[in-house]
Amino acid sequence: MGIQIGQKHGAMSEPNIVPLIDVLLVLIIIFMAITPTTPTGMKTLVPQPPPKNQKPDPDLQKTTIVVVVGKDGSVKINQTDSTWQSLGPQLTDIFKIRADKTAFVKGDDDVPFANVARAIDIMRGSGIVNVGLITAKMLAGQ
Repeated sequence: MGIQIGQKHGAMSEPNIVPLIDVLLVLIIIFMAITPTTPTGMKTLVPQPPPKNQKPDPDLQKTTIVVVVGKDGSVKINQTDSTWQSLGPQLTDIFKIRADKTAFVKGDDDVPFANVARAIDIMRGSGIVNVGLITAKMLAGQ
């Protein structure tokens, strides 16, 4: 705090705001440093349908792995029946020689999300790096 001595009014005090600005800048830097980063979820891929005038690539369809979760609790790998216990080992066998570790999961509309999450967890545990989601709207081309 500084004091200015005037002739008419006597002693007059003026606050020194430079230290206050320094303290505020330090506090801003501290709060910026300790602010948590926003959590991010899993990265997902959504396959894009081919253009309306073009047919899907048959080679791509042969190499694409789709895990289908049925509303009755059944599991299929590319239309081949499987069980929850054998899903992980089968996917591990499929992807152990592949360079591209991408697969898709598709669930019926009435499937509980817990079953789809269980399938994604098994897929990630068997070495699949990228898990994509196939929706009914995507299949309809919307």
